[in-house]
Amino acid sequence: VPLQFLKAVLPNPQDLGENYDGETSIGCRIRGLKDGKELTYYVYNNCSHQAAYQETGMQGVSYTTGVPAMIGAMMFFKGLWRRPGVWNVEEFNPDPFMEQLNKQGLPWHEIFNGDLEL
Repeated sequence: VPLQFLKAVLPNPQDLGENYDGETSIGCRIRGLKDGKELTYYVYNNCSHQAAYQETGMQGVSYTTGVPAMIGAMMFFKGLWRRPGVWNVEEFNPDPFMEQLNKQGLPWHEIFNGDLEL
């Protein structure tokens, strides 16, 4: 079973956090046309591995995985992301989710019409 094999050969993620250095960087780079004019938009979050470890005992990757999942569950239980039928998360209002990211330790930043090329 692939997951059992990986668990047997890979280190325990809980044992990695203390030695991690640097930051995660998660974002969306968007370029398109609006009213005939090219626009760019970049929304992103950087998360310090050290800060995440100090707060939770886990590295930043665990933090950036767990916090959004918790917020999504909270949106569901508050009724903000609940409708009859099957829906993709992208079909729900993102504003309450984005607000909670800021409050729950993953603040995001925006760059409008910046250079998106690396």
